[in-house]
Parts: sequence; C-alpha cells; structure tokens
Amino acid sequence: MPLCFIEPRDAIRVIAESVGREARRQILGELVRAWVDEIPEPELETHYVKALNDLDEHDLSMLAAWHASLEVGHPVANRDFLVNAFSSLGENRREALKIAAGFRGEEAFESGVTEEQTLNTVLPWLSPERASQLADECLDLYCWDRLGSEN
Repeated sequence: MPLCFIEPRDAIRVIAESVGREARRQILGELVRAWVDEIPEPELETHYVKALNDLDEHDLSMLAAWHASLEVGHPVANRDFLVNAFSSLGENRREALKIAAGFRGEEAFESGVTEEQTLNTVLPWLSPERASQLADECLDLYCWDRLGSEN
C-alpha cells in the first residue's frame, strides 16, 4: 500500500472540498478562528475595525450583547462604540475579533463567497503548527460528516 504525504494546508483544502455544507461551514469557522489566533497583537484592532465595517445591524447588536456580558460599560450596537470599547476588552480582544470575523464569515458564506476564496485568503497566514492543528480538527469534521451527520 503506498503512503502519501500531504502538507496540512493542502489537507485542509482537500477535506473542505470533500465534505457536506454544514461540515464546510464548520471548517471555515475553525479556519477564521485559527487565523485570528495568528494575528500579531498590534494588528488586532485594525482587523476588528475591518470586520465591523462589514457587519449588519443585527450582528452589531449581537456583538454589543457579548460586550455587555463582560460588563465593560453600557454597550451600544454601533461601530463607533464597539471600536472604542475594543481596547478595554483586555484579554478578550481576540475573542471579540473571532466573533466579529465569524459573523462576517457567515455572511460571506451565505452570500456565495466560495470556500476557495476564504481558504486562499486565510491559509497563508497560519503558522505550520497551527495549520497542523487545524488539519487534525478538519479530519475530525471529515469523519463526523462521513459517519452520517445530516448535512
């Protein structure tokens, strides 16, 4: 039996192309979260502002509600408040960006942005270690998808 070796980034692409819609959505969500983990600290706010610019009022309200759970002041569901409150989130800044980027990714997924576009945008930013971890997670999602989940 021949052995094949594949780079983690390529494995992620192959798995994403081989699974159903719900598993693909989950893979893309994991990919976005992995990308946020790789962003250098000084660049977090820039990416947060970009993510907020693409959110609709409903998503802004949900993000403001998350802010409220942290008790960082009385949240207002508008971009200015959320941007200004970002620095006060401390260790929760990455989580805020993950949420905002996740909303943005969901909207892109629903509007027909292809998985390939997302993979091309995000995969190059991942460190080899994080890409390997993500490939493991994708393999779990592949098994979940193939063993009979409803997609």
